[in-house]
Amino acid sequence: MPERALYETIGHGYSRVRRPDPRIEARLHDALGDARTVVNVGAGTGSYEPRDRWVLAVEPSEVMRRQRPPDRAPAIAGTAERLPLDDDAVDAAMAVLTIHHWDDPASGLRELRRVARDRVVVLTYDMSAVDGLWLLDYVPEALAEDRERFPTIAEVVEALGDATVDVMRIPADCEDGFMHAFLCRPEAYLDPAVRAAQSGWHALPPGAEDRAVAALAADLESGDWDERHGHWRSLADYDGGLRLVVSSPVR
Repeated sequence: MPERALYETIGHGYSRVRRPDPRIEARLHDALGDARTVVNVGAGTGSYEPRDRWVLAVEPSEVMRRQRPPDRAPAIAGTAERLPLDDDAVDAAMAVLTIHHWDDPASGLRELRRVARDRVVVLTYDMSAVDGLWLLDYVPEALAEDRERFPTIAEVVEALGDATVDVMRIPADCEDGFMHAFLCRPEAYLDPAVRAAQSGWHALPPGAEDRAVAALAADLESGDWDERHGHWRSLADYDGGLRLVVSSPVR
């Protein structure tokens, strides 16, 4: 489902769950370097946009644009594949947990590289790194779906050109509510409002979400979850597959 259509459906209430985590935010802003002008593509409600630089947000969903706080950057309707900007229009471009919703991720990433004079900063998932996550025991369908939606890290690097790739470890008490943010707090997945703000649940076959939630609830109540996975509760952070990809132009 294209990003705009998906978020017109599930985007209501998104901003209540998907708040920026300050530790992830700090790394993203550091990755932008000394860029003074930034375009945020697939910007959603404005999470992770820097406040100390000029920012233009590009977001296709009207539902998401309406939820942007009044102190956020101006947002225009547009898609990653056809950015309404000239070549080298801004110092940097950023895309945070969005490329898997684009109709053509490779084309969108090339557009980011086209409009940015310097850095392109992308936060995405490496699907080859998530196989062992306990959540997939309950919802294995999500892995197959995500492998269809997410470009590989090699494909991201190929589209952007020369780039570095770093692990973005997820804090155990992460304040952002993306799908892998609650692996140390499994009870959170029982909250319908949490799941509603995580696009992965909406791509599942009919009945898969209800089955997964019922099984998790039963295992938490019986203690089976803690017997198998309880060590997650004591972690300070973990590798949940997030990858920070930073590309600079070849001079």
